[in-house]
Parts: sequence; C-alpha cells; structure tokens
Amino acid sequence: MFKRSSSPQHDGLRLQAMDAEDLSCLSALLQDALVRVGDIAFLPEQRRFAFLGCRYDWAAAEQGKRERCHSGVHFDGVRRVRQLKIARDRPEAILELLAVTFEPAVEPPGGVVTLIFAGGAAISLDVECVEARLQDLGPRWAAKACPSHELDEDGEGRS
Repeated sequence: MFKRSSSPQHDGLRLQAMDAEDLSCLSALLQDALVRVGDIAFLPEQRRFAFLGCRYDWAAAEQGKRERCHSGVHFDGVRRVRQLKIARDRPEAILELLAVTFEPAVEPPGGVVTLIFAGGAAISLDVECVEARLQDLGPRWAAKACPSHELDEDGEGRS
C-alpha cells in the first residue's frame, strides 16, 4: 500500500508492505540502497528490525534525474535475525542492498524476509507476518551515477 507524504516540507515516500506482493514493490524501490552496518538494528523487546539507508530514487531516474535520499525502513513482528557476511565489528562498512525477498512458512502468515546485499551478504528475518514500512527522510541530493549491474555470459546479474 503506497502513500506519498502530504507534508509541504517533505515530498518523499511513506510506504507500508503487508504481504509478499507489497514487499516485492518495496524491494524494487530499495534496490541499490546503500546501508551502513552501524545503521542496522534489531530491537528484540519490540520485535522490530530497522535500518537507515541512502535509497536511489528509481522513479526520478525514469524522468532523467539521478537522486538519492535517506530512508528509514523497519519490519515488525520479527522473532529472530540471522546474518551472513555482515561485519558487525566494522560499523562504517557500506552494504549495497540488491533485493528484499519473502519465503512463506508452511503455516501462513509467517515466513522469512531476506535482505540480499552485494558480495554475498544477507540478513534473514524470521517474521510472524509481512509488516514493513519505509519512509524517506529529509531532502534529496544529486547522485554521482546511476547504479548498474553487469550481466555475466549466462545473463545472470553481477554486482
């Protein structure tokens, strides 16, 4: 369920994902977001996983603009978090988010949300159901370049 903010000072996105289809749209909007390891947090008492990132604005790119903006993203109903190749001892390290996927559990509505990053890094969230929110924060700025993904000989993407 997409909704644009109506605030005159802020024209960014405010999105909510409540099922796998919504999450697929959120994934497309977050593709190539840059996330600092130190800006990732799991709050077990609140059952919330959150991160801040610099989102590339693909909608603006379709209009010939190269822009990024800060975005806050959180997932609720998170029971467990697993990480692969995330250097928590290097909070300044930057991860490039490639996709957000959902694998349903045998008994819906739960399942596993996976954040897939370049270089084989990933974060898996064991969730009660899909419940995610994204909100753009602050002004946009010009991006130096449009992210691109090379294809290998088999037509598969490489980062």
